[in-house]
Amino acid sequence: MRVPVSWLTEHLETDERFTAEQLADAFVRVGIEVEEVTPLGEVTGPVVVGRVAEIEELTEFKKPIRYCMVEVAEPDDGPDDAGEPRMRGIVCGATNFVEGDLVIVALPGAVLAGGFAISARNTYGRVSDGMICSVRELGLGDDHTGILVLPSGEAGAGDDAIELLGLDESVIELSITPDRGYAFSVRGLARELACALDVQYRDPAAIDVPVAEGDAFPVEIEDTEGCQRFVARRVTGVDPTAPTPWWVRRRLLLAGIRSISLTVDVTNYVMLETGQPMHAFDTPSLKSRIVVRRAAKGEKLTTLDDIERELDPDDIVVCDESGPVSLAGVMGGATSEVRTDSTDILLEAAIWDPASIARAVRRHRLPSEAAKRFERCVDPLLPPAALERAARLLRDHADGSIQPGRSDAGAARPLPTVTMAISLPDRVAGISYERGVTVRRLNQIGCGTEVGSADNGTPIVKVQPPSWRPDLAEPADLVEEVLRLEGYDTIPSELPAAPPGTGTTAAQRRRRTVARALAEAGYIEVLPFPFVSPAVWDSLGLAPDDSRRRTVSLLNPMEADRSELATTLLPSMLDVLVRNVSRGTRDVGLFHIGQVVLPKGRQVPVPSVGVAGRPSDSELASLHAALPQQPTHVAVVLSGHRERAGWWGPGTPASWADAVRAAQLVAEASGVTLTVRSGELAPWHPGRCAQLLVGELPVGYAGELHPKVVDRLGLPKRTCAMELKLDGLPLVERRPAPAPSPYPPVLLDVALVVDVSVPVAEVAGALRNGGGDLLEDLSLFDVFTGEQVGGGKRSLAYALRFRAPDRTLTVEEATAARDAAVAAAGARFGATLRA
Repeated sequence: MRVPVSWLTEHLETDERFTAEQLADAFVRVGIEVEEVTPLGEVTGPVVVGRVAEIEELTEFKKPIRYCMVEVAEPDDGPDDAGEPRMRGIVCGATNFVEGDLVIVALPGAVLAGGFAISARNTYGRVSDGMICSVRELGLGDDHTGILVLPSGEAGAGDDAIELLGLDESVIELSITPDRGYAFSVRGLARELACALDVQYRDPAAIDVPVAEGDAFPVEIEDTEGCQRFVARRVTGVDPTAPTPWWVRRRLLLAGIRSISLTVDVTNYVMLETGQPMHAFDTPSLKSRIVVRRAAKGEKLTTLDDIERELDPDDIVVCDESGPVSLAGVMGGATSEVRTDSTDILLEAAIWDPASIARAVRRHRLPSEAAKRFERCVDPLLPPAALERAARLLRDHADGSIQPGRSDAGAARPLPTVTMAISLPDRVAGISYERGVTVRRLNQIGCGTEVGSADNGTPIVKVQPPSWRPDLAEPADLVEEVLRLEGYDTIPSELPAAPPGTGTTAAQRRRRTVARALAEAGYIEVLPFPFVSPAVWDSLGLAPDDSRRRTVSLLNPMEADRSELATTLLPSMLDVLVRNVSRGTRDVGLFHIGQVVLPKGRQVPVPSVGVAGRPSDSELASLHAALPQQPTHVAVVLSGHRERAGWWGPGTPASWADAVRAAQLVAEASGVTLTVRSGELAPWHPGRCAQLLVGELPVGYAGELHPKVVDRLGLPKRTCAMELKLDGLPLVERRPAPAPSPYPPVLLDVALVVDVSVPVAEVAGALRNGGGDLLEDLSLFDVFTGEQVGGGKRSLAYALRFRAPDRTLTVEEATAARDAAVAAAGARFGATLRA
């Protein structure tokens, strides 16, 4: 909300002058966010009021151009020119003013908003000796559709426009949170300032409202849930040609609202001042009586923007005997709008159901300043005072006659009383406030208070929240008000002493170690969306009876098409992979460590636990029993090149072996040995899938995804993935210190011929077992098939590294260890040395 400083300080009863920065600091202290403070002092130099004396239309140009003779006053030039006004010729392209109008003229030497300097210059075949200004050029607003025209009688030619327009003040822009609907008005903001600055407050709505003498217009509320109160006041004999006073137009402009006509400007002005939105009807256009109800199915209404809208049965409408004439709280109807010749005005102020207004705004896509306030609750006691304020403005500035009647259907519903221990704010803040602070602060925000004692003798305060604060519903709300008005900065920040602990758990240390190992291997950690679509299981090619299809559904999903908790990390990881590839990243390696949700075989109902106290041990046990299992998994997905191409070579495409290696990295970081053997599980390629085991316990799968899955999900070709049950790995508590041997190694190679069906990993395991403690490392560096090794055979070449920890190993010892390793492979798989 934008509001000029002078409008705010008008309602503070103090002689002290506050700067815009001081007011902004005060707002921040009471918890209202300040977006921006904008000074209007960008305009300098001679800027005066001018009267248009003559207009010459220049018709030889493609666009409208006018040469205007404007009467302005200037300083005395000598004894023969005693301050008499003189004419200045000014070229202008705007057409919204006529001869005799008062306009704002920037004379040569002036500097307008944005640093635009004014000088006399030749243009369109004339000398333009100044500039006639618009609202935007003066820094008063963003409207640039025409020239700013002042109402007659507001000033005289030659008056200082900078002082008249108040260009020496500032505008504060505030961000109001949804729970503070009362602060969407000068009335509410000034009250907050009075509390922050500890000065007296003058309520703009505190005016004498006369007793009604009958109804202004017959009104009936059929939908009492949608409309709490409907008040109407009638003003007749309004002069439709009366201009809006400049002080009203100026405040509307600075608040960001365009001036339209006196009647509309008055309703907008009172809305900004008090927070009560209003609507003005052309009274003769209304038939019979007003009825407030929900719209009937199929009903239509042409709104003020000349669009015919089909109404929803949830919409609240204001009707007469002809049908809907206004979409309540959102926009009026075209049939009853105030026209340029309207003299009989029916002013309406109502209290609408916030939720219904919010739904109507979104349904019809009609956001407005009025709806913004109705969505956040409006003071139900305010309508009579707001209507009286608006009616008097029309009386004073449009010669209107206020009719004695006032329609007032419905009634304000009182807010419930809240009882609070008077020392509760002190206990919550952890400090002792001065005696009487709680009552004084609550009275400042408009609460009624009554101090007493509870049955046990504890001092209490019974608080009656003001009608504009429905958010004060419990003691915690009252505590917040006391604390924020006293200042959150007065509450000391004292960190409690941290009790000695055991540090991170073994599972936490393992998780960090695994994440570090994968990151060091070049994988990037991501946090994917944890929810999946029910259709994703078909895309992954899972069988109808696959246990991963059995999920836990969300009652209120964040996205309607992703309503299930994932039983595997792969869907979300593959979705992240697709998103990265679509943004131009071709070589991708990602990992994530997170929980999956596995429902139990029998669903246990979730018990209802209150919030008055800590749950009992049995209640906690019941809650835990109702929760599904949530084990931690680690997953890796990769595509493109694992080693990028460049001048050094063509690069290495990512393959199923890289996915297997990622699983081995996880196992090594966890201190366990992983067994790899051929496996088959969707969504992996059946011929390029490895099952991962710890002992004989399956803990995961790795490999290349099935081509059909790749095609259905839009993944890059040959995409690979790995998923491992991290909680399924034995938890090994180890903090090994490295013990490198200072003695040189012995490097030997061996090539074994085995059947094609024998897994490479199992051959490596046999060599490792046979080589004993002297075998420090082995790696596969070549696989060969062909006539030289025979049909159905392949040659596996391994590099073996032998080393002893306590001596220099002899060649004979290393050779004996190699032969033992080969013998073990031969005994288990029939492996023979390749000749």
